[in-house]
Amino acid sequence: MKTADGKTIVICAAVLCAAERFALLQEYTVVQGDRLDNLAARFIGDPERFWQICGANAATRPEELTEIVGRILRITLPEGIPQQPSLTIQSISR
Repeated sequence: MKTADGKTIVICAAVLCAAERFALLQEYTVVQGDRLDNLAARFIGDPERFWQICGANAATRPEELTEIVGRILRITLPEGIPQQPSLTIQSISR
């Protein structure tokens, strides 16, 4: 995977966890031209944390998450962090 500034990021090992280990914040519908690093920057605040979106969506290949327009992605808190009552689930698209 390449970041916006051209850096190549390689995942050397991936551990998939059950979806229930991730507190859902919102869902996002993939649109044409989406990139995982941009989505991570938008929703998590750090483009290099794209792996968090991969984990929440049980993806071992980051690219697979944005290949299909219309796919629903789970945007979550990091694994094991419980959702706070004040946080609400939203469903958005661009």
